[in-house]
Amino acid sequence: EYKKNQLDIKSDKGYRAVHIVFGDSTSGSLQQALKELNYQEEERIIRFSDMLEVGPIWQLHKEEGLNYRYEWLKNHINLDDEYIDEYKYNFNRAVSMMKAIPKSTPIMIWTGENAHEQIALRYVLFLLKDKINDIFILNATKKYKDHFNVPNNECFPLHTGEILPEKLVRIYEESRKQAPVSQHQLAEFVEEWQALSTMKECLRIWEKQEIINVEETYYDNYMINKAKQLHKERGYNDFIHSARLIGEVMGHLNQSIGDPFFEYRLRQLILKGIFEIKGVPKAMRYYSVRLK
Repeated sequence: EYKKNQLDIKSDKGYRAVHIVFGDSTSGSLQQALKELNYQEEERIIRFSDMLEVGPIWQLHKEEGLNYRYEWLKNHINLDDEYIDEYKYNFNRAVSMMKAIPKSTPIMIWTGENAHEQIALRYVLFLLKDKINDIFILNATKKYKDHFNVPNNECFPLHTGEILPEKLVRIYEESRKQAPVSQHQLAEFVEEWQALSTMKECLRIWEKQEIINVEETYYDNYMINKAKQLHKERGYNDFIHSARLIGEVMGHLNQSIGDPFFEYRLRQLILKGIFEIKGVPKAMRYYSVRLK
């Protein structure tokens, strides 16, 4: 399996372009979009799947940083056993695939207006800083708002994976006219990654076009208030399914932060004695909570 993957990393089929995306849902949507354009055999997708808004990113471009992040995720976040067992392997494989892109191939990096994709963009540009390829940045959520006339009071995608394939088609076709990233822009992104990689905070948000480091307790009071609201709506202080509470938190949040982080914070609030629990907290579907 290892030899097969190494061959896959090194193989050069003369792709017309390589797309780098951040997340499984984005990869699936873009794959469908490329099929609609009949580009699936000519353009390749490299998927970098990690939730970089959560957990330490300190020195992530080095082995010690990746190990530090891996240990934090393993000890704090409820993740599938297979995912965590293969985490470092899949991470390093994606990095190897990016570094092996032939120098003549244009690189399209898909990002969005959220901390996860913006951090991943800077990390990837740091990895590619010595390449001479033309690199294009496609801010899909921003282009979505520009192209599809979404009023400010309506919901719009928080990350690229929420955009339907047929709309990604239009965004991609429009983006093909833009200029590649300049060396000056690239240097700025590289500097920003270097600054981010010195921090040891475990939560980052996207606010006013900036990545902001915040304490991991940042949304704790917000979660407590949502629980109070649910108790009030029900008219009694009964147990609330943990997935219901976390869904309520995420549904009213203007950030793209995955439910595993909020489930982690809920468990911490249980340990602090703020919530009491009924069930076993091995996954959201197994337990309920209520405020004490």
